Amino acid sequence: MLDRGRYQGDGIGLVDDKGRVAIPAALRATLAANAPKADGKTGGTVIIGAHQKNRCLVAYDPGYVDILAARLDAREAANTGPDGEYDYNIKRRAAAGEAVPFDGSGRFIMPAFPRFYAGIGEHAFFYGVLDYVEIWDPKTLIETEDMPPVVKEMARFYMMQKGVTL
Repeated sequence: MLDRGRYQGDGIGLVDDKGRVAIPAALRATLAANAPKADGKTGGTVIIGAHQKNRCLVAYDPGYVDILAARLDAREAANTGPDGEYDYNIKRRAAAGEAVPFDGSGRFIMPAFPRFYAGIGEHAFFYGVLDYVEIWDPKTLIETEDMPPVVKEMARFYMMQKGVTL
């Protein structure tokens, strides 16, 4: 889909005791453009789920579900054995997601299990990776070996601005 906005940008959000957090402005603008509310009001719906590999979350607009499903269908087809069996975990790893509303300021309530799974506490680091947004606990991100150094430094930078050293 050529008319979809790509998620680029990053930022840190303070998570309150009820799990409310705001999506950073640059990412929120793309999310709202990809999934405008039918009534023209601000806000919309974001889908939050566990990342397929890392201990973080993914966030995306409802329109991405069909793109993700097509990619997973293709992966299953490419990995189907002669007996017709395939790796059932291909979709299991990517299917978890919960649609939640966000308001005009980008605030949403992070679903409880995904937040627990990712270990997100008081701060959530948002990072746009074109097709979706990753949401990390900053300390977990920094401790993840295969993360690019520049992304780790972004998390350190934002936490330093909040007066937290990682």
